[in-house]
Amino acid sequence: MRKLILSLALLGFTALPVAAQSIGGTYTVAGTNFDGSAYGGEATITLTSGTTCTIHWETGGSSSDGICMRNDDAFSAGYVMEKDIGLVVYKVEEDGSLHGLWTIAGKEGNGTEVLTPKK
Repeated sequence: MRKLILSLALLGFTALPVAAQSIGGTYTVAGTNFDGSAYGGEATITLTSGTTCTIHWETGGSSSDGICMRNDDAFSAGYVMEKDIGLVVYKVEEDGSLHGLWTIAGKEGNGTEVLTPKK
């Protein structure tokens, strides 16, 4: 019984930091625009709580800022780029990369984006 309690405690202790803290850091960005053209750059995710964060992108000669949140293997961010409001939804992969789709309010279509952690 003691081993079971210790095992459960260790699982709970290790699972929470991985879910919340492993998302912060600097990432290489590779994406496609609505028309399929490619872009690249860098994104920085800064934790603001156990589940929320801020994100800053420098891509294709422009920058944007947003608020983000993680829930298990789902990671999403709302952002502002110039006067446009956008949304991106990623899946957190086992290797720490984020694979997602993004869109801009009032526009038809979506783009793709992969964030790869810088080591």
